[in-house]
Amino acid sequence: MRIGIAGAGLAGRLTAFLLSQRGHQVTVFEASSSPSPARGTIRAAAWTAAGMLSPIAEMEQGGPVVRDLGFRSLMLWQEIDDALSGALGQPFDAHNHHSRHYADHHDELKETHDSPLGLQLNDSLIVCHANDLGAAQRILQHLDQDPSRFASLTGPEVAPLAPGLKGTLHAWRLIGEGHLFPTQAMESLFRGAQGVDWRWSTPIIRLGTNTIETAEGQQAFDWVIDTRGVGASSDISVRGVRGELLVLFAPGFELHRPVRLVHPRWRVYIVPRPGRQIVIGATEIESEDRSPISVQSTMELLSSAFSIFPSLAEARILWTDVNLRPAMMDNLPFVETQPGLTRINGLFRHGWLLAPAVIEQALRDADLS
Repeated sequence: MRIGIAGAGLAGRLTAFLLSQRGHQVTVFEASSSPSPARGTIRAAAWTAAGMLSPIAEMEQGGPVVRDLGFRSLMLWQEIDDALSGALGQPFDAHNHHSRHYADHHDELKETHDSPLGLQLNDSLIVCHANDLGAAQRILQHLDQDPSRFASLTGPEVAPLAPGLKGTLHAWRLIGEGHLFPTQAMESLFRGAQGVDWRWSTPIIRLGTNTIETAEGQQAFDWVIDTRGVGASSDISVRGVRGELLVLFAPGFELHRPVRLVHPRWRVYIVPRPGRQIVIGATEIESEDRSPISVQSTMELLSSAFSIFPSLAEARILWTDVNLRPAMMDNLPFVETQPGLTRINGLFRHGWLLAPAVIEQALRDADLS
């Protein structure tokens, strides 16, 4: 089938890759001028993300829907990673993957050489200060029916998993969670979608059943898939929720799995990246303001991270980033299908966690799977 996709963010790229693997003729229309839009430009929310894959930790907000879709996505990401390795050449080597064009300053991709997505599923940690133990226990109550998913850790057990973690913290290991490297994953999905016609600098004027209209005119397709995120707000009730994060350069700081700090006001996470980098995020502000990160957010994120990893005091701030997460009124994923048109939206703060399972559902509903 001839399929037109509006948007080349995470959902657009992953959908294009999956459909190209199934032999469909795919055209993707994207307002950005290149496959690797620079920081400071308006670009997809997937670029401003830590890449956490944490269905358990995110249950606090998303409930069973996020948990179930998240666990399904963990399985699908492994399959997608294998398929990308085949599409890009086996064995995969990030150094020969043109990643320097996409990678940010100081990125060294040695740690992800065997995974096009930079995928690591070696568990994650939840930690809290003594005063916030009740809040952490409320999150863990969601797991009462499946205790195999988490384990309470003693001090000696924590040290090998997260060296440098403050010794007075309460900690739990969340089994099977992990993370990926968004910059590398976005490149791999673009390069792995072989045969796809990518139309950069081509914003959508309007779309509808079987049609996409741009400045080049109206084009007809057997099916249209709208993955524009906040860009689709004129057609559906999606809003932007401001998220801010910081990237640190932390030589000598060792971390191999995401750590989430439970706090009554903040959802703070610390996630490792290649090249001795650490991502600290993220705020969640009901605003569509894209201006630089605020002083308050910077102080809160850094002080929270420092409170659990004191050794980060000598890290250096490489950059900050701000973006708008596409969210529906209930903050849950949105899939709508009618003959000739599918809309995928509302991935909110869970884009990398939920995208594979949500897209799997959408393609099944459209009989494109």
